[in-house]
Amino acid sequence: MNPIIDELEKNYLRDNLPEANPGDTVKVFVRIVEGNKERIQAFEGTVIKKHGSGVNKTITVRKVFQGVGVERVFLLNSPRIDKITVLRKGDVRRSKLYYLRERSGKATRIKEKIEKR
Repeated sequence: MNPIIDELEKNYLRDNLPEANPGDTVKVFVRIVEGNKERIQAFEGTVIKKHGSGVNKTITVRKVFQGVGVERVFLLNSPRIDKITVLRKGDVRRSKLYYLRERSGKATRIKEKIEKR
């Protein structure tokens, strides 16, 4: 890529976020501004997609709330993201988990990855 653009983008990259892969259950804490107040809201769900690289890296997180599937795309290097915690690692064989959109209930379960010591 262009070295000038890479040099500019290096200032905006964050290094304090954990690696969240498809299949992982994550909790994303987002800063929300309402009027003159700022609060932090948590969004917990399964990562179904990673996209982009560098400053433009995003993850799509899906959760089911009151029987309705809710998906949200988070720009990882955004200053609006306070922190991300990985609650459990998922063991999946593909990088895009779009098939979870058609499934409901127990069919959406993902095996947990067991880390070797």
